[in-house]
Amino acid sequence: MAEKLLADYRRAFGDFEAVDFVDESVVEGLRKQIDVDVPLELQWTWEYGSEVEELRNLYERGKKGQWDAEADIDWDAKFPEDEWFLPKENLQILPSILGQMGADDDTCREASRDEFAHTLSQLLHGEQAALQLCGQLTNACPTMDAKFYAGSQVIDEVRHVEVMSKFLHRKVGTLYPIDPTLKVLLDKLLEAPTWKLKTLGMQTLFEGMAVSILDEVARHTTNPLLHDIMRRVQIDESRHAAFGMLCMREVVKDSEPEELEEMEDFAFSILESLNANQQLDMLRVLGPKYGLEPEAVVQAMVTMPEWPMINSKIYMHTVVPNLKRLGLITERTAPDWRRLGMMYDA
Repeated sequence: MAEKLLADYRRAFGDFEAVDFVDESVVEGLRKQIDVDVPLELQWTWEYGSEVEELRNLYERGKKGQWDAEADIDWDAKFPEDEWFLPKENLQILPSILGQMGADDDTCREASRDEFAHTLSQLLHGEQAALQLCGQLTNACPTMDAKFYAGSQVIDEVRHVEVMSKFLHRKVGTLYPIDPTLKVLLDKLLEAPTWKLKTLGMQTLFEGMAVSILDEVARHTTNPLLHDIMRRVQIDESRHAAFGMLCMREVVKDSEPEELEEMEDFAFSILESLNANQQLDMLRVLGPKYGLEPEAVVQAMVTMPEWPMINSKIYMHTVVPNLKRLGLITERTAPDWRRLGMMYDA
């Protein structure tokens, strides 16, 4: 297996090893690292026709699916502070726990809004990373079909950054800084030495995760404005994940066993590190406001009998099935996915 990421920031929560940034000076230091040293190869191609019909078709679908983040969104629609816009329990951590502790409805609703603002802020930061990485792919991808699609995805990501930042500023009123765990992992993708690992990391892993989160919010929200934004972004993200699958399918087919193991380990190490945080970054920001101890919350979550099934839901939506189809979860690594509650077999 690959070397474990974020090894210096891990500690045991019972049987679970978590990534936990306790030192705020370390967190601030990571956020101040805005320059990323990216070794980027550039490939010319003299084949301007289509070599991969499915990729060119995906590009054509993307052109037809364009929308305007300012003109096509009803920004006059309300997002009231005194109404529930997501279920009180089971979808978000804070209102679920506070409700079980007997907190009043106003407190639970405020916590739900805070947690959602934090989640959407992290999605926004991820969209900026995707914007920059797709710019890299227009240089590094070897075929014109891939360059076409990566170029079209750049404007998709610009639109996502625009719509999410506007929603946070105009309707929510709070934009949280990037979490340290996410910052480290996104930098890993931006620094990845080959277009293959960049595509695997962003298009297959992070875009797949985004599809899952956006789908959950879109299916459960009762606010029309939020539903419209989430569905529009989700449709785009589904195309991006499909781009990753189409590219990686060809890569996997042409790879030697050693390279396949490298990609398999890379995928696991990125998502294992994300999973190991168990929202501790968010809990360290918001937990004190509501009298919650981050360590106690995580300890309670990871010891629940149903935790593996609940925890694996975000991975089983898109990412794990796609990695299985690609042959990047094998008998060699599948036990580790199950052991950490990232893959669940009913």
